Amino acid sequence: MSYTIAFSVLAEKQLDKLEKNLQERIISSLERIRVRPYEFIRKLTGFPYYRFRVGDYRLILDIKNELLIIMAIEIGHRRNVYK
Repeated sequence: MSYTIAFSVLAEKQLDKLEKNLQERIISSLERIRVRPYEFIRKLTGFPYYRFRVGDYRLILDIKNELLIIMAIEIGHRRNVYK
């Protein structure tokens, strides 16, 4: 049982703006968490979303268990992504 990775329009644009090697690192990290995502992510306080850390970058994720989808909502540097 493995989850499908999906990107919001905003996350897709943010990913495209990053350097190629960073894009590959983020995508490969997402591929790694597809089987057991809850071991690698943390719940955001006061929000229904989760955060996933890849170096200095953070991914804001929404997990739909009934559909087995991990949706990347936002991708950004840790100093900007939570604003």
